[in-house]
Amino acid sequence: MIRSTALVAISGLVLASCAPTYNGSSSGGNQNTTTGAVTGAVIGGLIAGPVTGGGGGKAAAGAVAGAAIGGLIGQQLDRQARELDRDLGDGITVNNQGDQLLVSFPQDILFAIDSATVSSGAQSELRTFAANLQRYPDTNVVITGHTDNTGDAGYNFDLSTRRAGSVASVLVGAGVSSGRITATGRGEDAPIASNLNADGRAQNRRVEVIIRPATQG
Repeated sequence: MIRSTALVAISGLVLASCAPTYNGSSSGGNQNTTTGAVTGAVIGGLIAGPVTGGGGGKAAAGAVAGAAIGGLIGQQLDRQARELDRDLGDGITVNNQGDQLLVSFPQDILFAIDSATVSSGAQSELRTFAANLQRYPDTNVVITGHTDNTGDAGYNFDLSTRRAGSVASVLVGAGVSSGRITATGRGEDAPIASNLNADGRAQNRRVEVIIRPATQG
């Protein structure tokens, strides 16, 4: 118990010191691979000891295996982020957060005002996105719709939910397994900019897609 407690404490310090800060780009590949390896090592060490009942040797072996797996996951996220940056159109941002990717589609690219129907121009963009997701089948996809605070909050929540569902439908129609996808809406509850001006409201009207390794749920 003392060893496990110590390992948890150490893991927190290691992750805090190694976790990189990202500012809306897919750069930082070496940092992301390092983060994946460190996370994998910590998890591997925690699992190996309690499950096997072994001492430090087995925990260390689990840490090594976990680091290898985590490093591979980090490399895959780096590669996928670069491909998305290359293939998706202007205005769509790809943020590599180390353990997952955050892809943000502004509303104006996907939908007309007050509509939850994906525009004809955006259909092609989403099919390109779907092709990328199919190349990385060992990931889960969380789609979240967002609005600004204009109008009724309940209506905005419903609109954001329907928009997330519409994006999910296009991806499934393009071949992505529905079992990998979760779609939800947040309405106006999670702004990323001020709603006091037009530019801020435009940033808040968006659909975000989180891509994370399936091992993370």
